Amino acid sequence: MVDQLKTGETSRTDVLTEPRAHGDLAARSASITPWVVIALMAAALAWLAWEKWGPQEQGDIVASAMLTFERQNSLTVFSSRFDVVAESVSTPSVGPLEFDALESRQAMIVPATVEYRLDLSDMDRDEFRWDEASQTLEVELPALTVSTPNLDEAQARYFTDGLYVSRDASVSLSRNNSQIAERRARDFAENPEVMALARTAAREAVRQNLAVPLQVAGYGDVRVNVRFEDE
Repeated sequence: MVDQLKTGETSRTDVLTEPRAHGDLAARSASITPWVVIALMAAALAWLAWEKWGPQEQGDIVASAMLTFERQNSLTVFSSRFDVVAESVSTPSVGPLEFDALESRQAMIVPATVEYRLDLSDMDRDEFRWDEASQTLEVELPALTVSTPNLDEAQARYFTDGLYVSRDASVSLSRNNSQIAERRARDFAENPEVMALARTAAREAVRQNLAVPLQVAGYGDVRVNVRFEDE
């Protein structure tokens, strides 16, 4: 009887002890789970922040610069507008005889516009040099291309002198003056002082056209040095 009672008590003790063990484990799990979630969330946020703002391995900066040039192909860097003066003389003649008394003159003052362009389509890797230590990109530019002068003959002013100016003489004088004005405009556009201004504008245009896209692409504050191939 006593043995049976002891056995029964032991049995009841075993039954009651097992649920208490499960209850303790559940309580521990309930207390640990929130901290695990918080830790995982913190790790995820840290990874996202690193991906966005942390140091990143960049691609080929020279290739990126060349891609910027390929998209533009040709870049107008400078434009010059100025007045050109041209003068022509027409003397009527019959065979070897010239009639100086019927000589006519025409002067023309015409606005001219000339553009200076860079052909970027043929540039290759040899024109780009990247210095990792100083974070400097060296760029060598081809020679500037000077456009054919655009004469605004609708705004031209004409001054004609002569006793008699025939229609043919007037047409000939105007045609000659246009040719003279175009040559003089090209000579003016290619003089050293104007070319120096155009080169300065070209260097700055290329510097801006490379520095800003490279910065946006994630390369940081890149220094861009620009020079022409004959410098």
